[in-house]
Amino acid sequence: MERAVAATAITIVDESSKPSMNGTTSSATAATSKNQEDMKTAAAEAGNAKPAATAAATGSFANASANANDRVRAVHISEYKAAALCLAEAFADDEVARYFVDVPDRDWWTAEQRWALHVKILEYITYAHFLRSGLWRLHLTLSPESHTRFFTEFLPLLHTTKHATLGALRDNDSYYLVYIGTRPSARGKGYCRKLIEDVTRKADRERRCCYLESSNKVNVGIYRRLGFEVVSRIVLARGSRPVELDIMVREPVVKDGGEGEKKKKKEVGN
Repeated sequence: MERAVAATAITIVDESSKPSMNGTTSSATAATSKNQEDMKTAAAEAGNAKPAATAAATGSFANASANANDRVRAVHISEYKAAALCLAEAFADDEVARYFVDVPDRDWWTAEQRWALHVKILEYITYAHFLRSGLWRLHLTLSPESHTRFFTEFLPLLHTTKHATLGALRDNDSYYLVYIGTRPSARGKGYCRKLIEDVTRKADRERRCCYLESSNKVNVGIYRRLGFEVVSRIVLARGSRPVELDIMVREPVVKDGGEGEKKKKKEVGN
């Protein structure tokens, strides 16, 4: 989140077989940060499709059909609203996202008001990943309970958990997949895999670990197939029922110089 970002380059997967539209039509979005200096959001163009996605691509990658010529490109800051809308639709039913919207001191709000707040939260977060600025707007937007959940419970918990999991050295020297999502209409095409593998290839070359929090149990198996393992679990407890997030880490895969065989290398964190 904001604590892990110093500068941002947003990236998109361009689907080469389809014409480019004016602006950005995102079908898959991911956010990563490395060394507290590099933040990326990845999205995939899909013709005339509207921006959308979910907390992580749901379903199996077995039948993925991303074009081999698709490419990951940087998203310009002028596209942040399109990227945010992609994430908003991706996280529309996500328990963590709803945790800040479905609050008792706004229980009279309409579905339209809740959706507008949900989109606004993702816009501010996406913008903040570009310029390390923007989350201050949430102080003026969230209700007292939402504010407490986001700034007093959620962000500090993410910060302390990542630091405790990776240790002081690796916490500042890892890739953090902050948000990953695929528009519902674009799921099952391999976009999410493409985005994640773009990050993990770099992490492997640099011998850095990758870190993420998964709020969807279905996605845990997907991330495992991409090399991540569950190391712990955290709970958001201010709601009517607890909301769990699985903490997952992927160690870098490096080549054994002589044999060329791949192996995972775990570096000391402290």
